[in-house]
Amino acid sequence: MSDRLLVSTRKGLIVLERKGGGWTITTTAFPGVPVSAALSDPRDGAIFAALKHGHFGPKVHRSDDGGRNFVEIGTPAFPTDAAGAPAVFQYWTLEPGGPHHSDRLWIGAIPAGLFRSDDRGANWELVRALWDVPERGKWFGGGYDDAGIHSVSPDPRDANRVVIAISCGGVWDTRDDGQSWTVRGKGMIAGYMPPDQQEVPEIQDPHRLVRCASDPDTIWVQHHSGVFRSDDAGASFTQIQPPGDDFGFAVAVHPQDPKTAWLVPAIKDEVRMPRDGALYVHRTRDGGATWQSLRDGLPQKDAFDLVYRHGLDVDMTGAQLAVGSTTGALWVSDNGGDGWELVNAHLPPIYAVRFG
Repeated sequence: MSDRLLVSTRKGLIVLERKGGGWTITTTAFPGVPVSAALSDPRDGAIFAALKHGHFGPKVHRSDDGGRNFVEIGTPAFPTDAAGAPAVFQYWTLEPGGPHHSDRLWIGAIPAGLFRSDDRGANWELVRALWDVPERGKWFGGGYDDAGIHSVSPDPRDANRVVIAISCGGVWDTRDDGQSWTVRGKGMIAGYMPPDQQEVPEIQDPHRLVRCASDPDTIWVQHHSGVFRSDDAGASFTQIQPPGDDFGFAVAVHPQDPKTAWLVPAIKDEVRMPRDGALYVHRTRDGGATWQSLRDGLPQKDAFDLVYRHGLDVDMTGAQLAVGSTTGALWVSDNGGDGWELVNAHLPPIYAVRFG
């Protein structure tokens, strides 16, 4: 199992390590500064952190010693000749380029720009072909004023193929290393749109997209209007109907079993809290045909915890999970979600959790 957990919070990056039978905070980096995303690079162990400095703008830092020391690296920005030439509001996700590109990194941003580095973050370029698609004029913000890219998923079999998800802008993929992009997501339904526009692919609001590591054609999406699964790498989707609430932000898929996935449901739209004050995690082991409500160790009374789209993670064994909430509570499970242990109830509001 993983022995490192990165927790991105409103007040810095918190690094925890498994020591003995529990988790211990070993580092608190960037105290007081919101950290919107973090990555422990599986290729070389480097830790990357995306900071949101507000007035001073977003920054990216890298640590090569397990988080003890960080250095500022390149800052992805829109070039002046990009259409609209906006300022970056936030870096929403950090992803490695995969085994075929040892130094490649991806950043998805708000507004919805995709940035790529091929030198471990020293320099970045905007993926212009995506920014320039004609459909961009239909994209719009969900929780933020502008559309944003929150999910970037390279295909581990083919470095030239990448799937991304935009809120609100749908699911897109490239099969030629970013030179051209195609909107996908057939079968998604945007219940918030007028009936004649609900199936328009470029206005869908996927909240989070994840891909099964061992079966990369299987993709799970938690959408504003429900849960969807694709078995053809995002070209088409089938809507899944878990019992109870189908709204939420986070989804995780088992790295070796494409039919096993986890969600953290909440009451839709303006409410955005657990139903009846009881936090639980949904799990399916048969592709969404049946679901279990996992509650052991999670608060079942007076809980107001919301889990953001990057607030749920599963490690590469598929047995270890972490959940971090807006109330600053962090739970882990070592048995696939059957039981949960409260690690800390007093952290700052949590934006993202990620195993190292």
